[in-house]
Formats: sequence, structure tokens, C-alpha cells
Amino acid sequence: MTARRPPPADPANTDADPWQRLRQFTRARVALGRTGHSQTTDAVLAFGLAHAQARDAVHLPLDVGAVTAALDAAGVPNLAVHSAAPDRAHYLRRPDLGRRLDDASRARLAAARPGEAPDVVFVVADGLSALATQTHALPLLDATRPRLPLTWRIGPVVVAEQSRVALGDEIGELLGARQVVMLIGERPGLSSPDSLGIYLTHAPRTGRTDAERNCISNVRPEGLPYAQAADRLAFLLRGAAALGRSGVDLKDDSVPALPEG
Repeated sequence: MTARRPPPADPANTDADPWQRLRQFTRARVALGRTGHSQTTDAVLAFGLAHAQARDAVHLPLDVGAVTAALDAAGVPNLAVHSAAPDRAHYLRRPDLGRRLDDASRARLAAARPGEAPDVVFVVADGLSALATQTHALPLLDATRPRLPLTWRIGPVVVAEQSRVALGDEIGELLGARQVVMLIGERPGLSSPDSLGIYLTHAPRTGRTDAERNCISNVRPEGLPYAQAADRLAFLLRGAAALGRSGVDLKDDSVPALPEG
């Protein structure tokens, strides 16, 4: 593929920098300019702001009450659980604690196990950016549910605090789910403190590896929009159900819809 070259600068403007035009195509830090051997003041300040936003996103707690209230208002069954990490400090220092439930949550899920196995259970988890989860998880869930087969049984939405991706394996196993989908805040970057990740695991159980999951990342309006993410997720869910496997054995060869306009 031939790279697109920046359009020529306006000859009437001798100060125009053609590289500045590239900034409209990406949120990455390109065409920052310089003053002597240093970056410009506005670039340094913008970097400091982005770094602060990323740090805040890591430490911001998930408002579980607001999430469950929104699910209740929409008539969606739900329950809240907590990992074995008692607080954020332990969660950040001990990733292993974020991969398993505490005793109370394990008992709660065992008691809530449906009589018939759900075809899919969705988990809304804070991960490393509760901001992403708080902002994007429910709109994505709203976009995904109508795209699933009408005959599928959808289990209660589980809202998980201090959660790592693998926590979904234990949740899905306790609820007897055929598939589990984690909607979880991704590690913040300096251009995206609110990026949501999706992890799909077929036949979830404790001990599943990352190779047995499918991932869809960067879900947010400025990245992968909700509708496109929901299309890809529904395609993968149907494929995993038909194949009986997920991860490296399940390829996303869906045809993306053309963007509007």
C-alpha cells in the first residue's frame, strides 16, 4: 500500500508545517514541533495532562451502585461480586488476587446459578480503567444484546470489582455458562485513558489461558465504535458456539460494515 503524503503547504503561509495535517488522523503524539532542542511548552503540558489522566484512570473506583442501578432500570438481572483483592492497593500489587473471587462472591454466584445453562454471561469489570467501564460497558452491552440469537439464554450481568480478565473464568464456571464475555477497562495509555477491552472465552473454567480467549480492544467512540464492536463480538460468539472453541482456534474473519457517510 502506498503511503499517503501530506498535502503541500499553502505557499502564501511560509510558517505552515505540512506535518501538522497528520494530526487530524490520529491521537498519537505526532508533529509536536520543537523549540531549539526541546519540545514546545504546549506539548510538554499536554503530555503532563495525559499522564495525570492515565494515573487517575488506574486509581478511580468503579461506581458499582450506578452500574447496577442502570441495569435495574433497564430490567436486566444483575449481581455484584468482588475479587480476592480487598482494595486497589492490593489489586495493583497482587494481580493473582484479581483473578479469583472472594469467598462471599463465590457463594453468591453458586446460589444464583440458573437451572438451565446460559449461552452467555456478560461481566462488567473495572480492570485497570474503571473510567472506561463506567463510560462504555453499558452502551456496548445495549448494542450487543439485540445482535444475539433470539433463542439464546443470557445469564445475569455480573459487575465485578478489582477484577482481572481471568476472573471471568471462575464467574462463568460457577454460573454454568457456555461462554463468558468480560467487558473490562484496559491499561490506560497516554492518548486513551478510557479504552474498553472485550474478552470472550468458550466453556469458561478456572485455569483457562489467554490463548483460549478472543480479544477486541480499544472500544470507545474515538477508537472502535460500539456498533462495530458489537458486530464483531456477536460474530465471534456465534462462531465459538458453532465451533465449540475460542481463542487461537477462532478467527475473526467478519466483514466490517462501512462507516456511515
